[in-house]
Amino acid sequence: MLTSSHWPAPAKINLFLHITGRRADGYHLLQTVFQFLDYGDELDFELTGDGALQRQGDVLSGVVPEQDLILRAARALQQATGTQFGAVITLRKRLPMGGGLGGGSSDAATTLVALNHLWRTGLSLDQLAELGLRLGADVPVFVRGQAAWAEGVGELLMPLPDLPTPWYLVIVPDCQVSTAEIFSAPELTRDAQALKIPAFLRGQGGNVCEPVVRSRYPEVAQALDWLSQYAPARMSGTGACIFAAFETEAQAQAIVRQLPAAWRGFVAKGLNESPLRRRLAVEASSRECIKSLR
Repeated sequence: MLTSSHWPAPAKINLFLHITGRRADGYHLLQTVFQFLDYGDELDFELTGDGALQRQGDVLSGVVPEQDLILRAARALQQATGTQFGAVITLRKRLPMGGGLGGGSSDAATTLVALNHLWRTGLSLDQLAELGLRLGADVPVFVRGQAAWAEGVGELLMPLPDLPTPWYLVIVPDCQVSTAEIFSAPELTRDAQALKIPAFLRGQGGNVCEPVVRSRYPEVAQALDWLSQYAPARMSGTGACIFAAFETEAQAQAIVRQLPAAWRGFVAKGLNESPLRRRLAVEASSRECIKSLR
């Protein structure tokens, strides 16, 4: 059967994060900006004809198969399209769990996009994003693959193709932050001022989750304080990862070499078009070329 390798599942960062209210069902209303990094997980897909789904590769600690977002995404696509195909999906994990970089959501989005293409199930990006929203609020932005202003629970997206694309130094503190814990914290600000895009572009906006995480996770507070010596440091999502922007890769690499020995970090380029979107465009172009030769 066909094997298609090296499908990217990139990281995202939140350039700001406000909670402006709460819906009747308890979900928080957000404002945020998503941008991608040229760093992330990778998935391989071996197609099968028996409808079975199997996950191989890196094991996700504490995640049972029923909760594995990769398998859930593949099953959702099968159910939505009635395809008889299956797949063996191999994950190479680089993004930390509980890090605020969207690793699980990105893996799910890559699974939806790649299998929709490989199984030839024919769903549009809108339909895939709708499927993805049932798996997690961040999945649609990964499906669409464009840096975006987001509102609602994170699913109302407006592309921002012209954001600056600096080099980011990302620190990965030695802890996992529970999104559910932070969103349920009584001290969390849930009535932040709503921003307009021009105000964000002028530098307004912060992360309302950061004070809560600082107080509960000293590892995050230490990383924020350390990185702030060199550039304005921010937390992505509900944490735990911390990032700062630099004009050049060399500047960011010089700082990452100074990280305390017990800490982990990496340098990545900011992207307004995700590696997954680029990969899909190449695959689609190749398919059209093959058709034209027949």
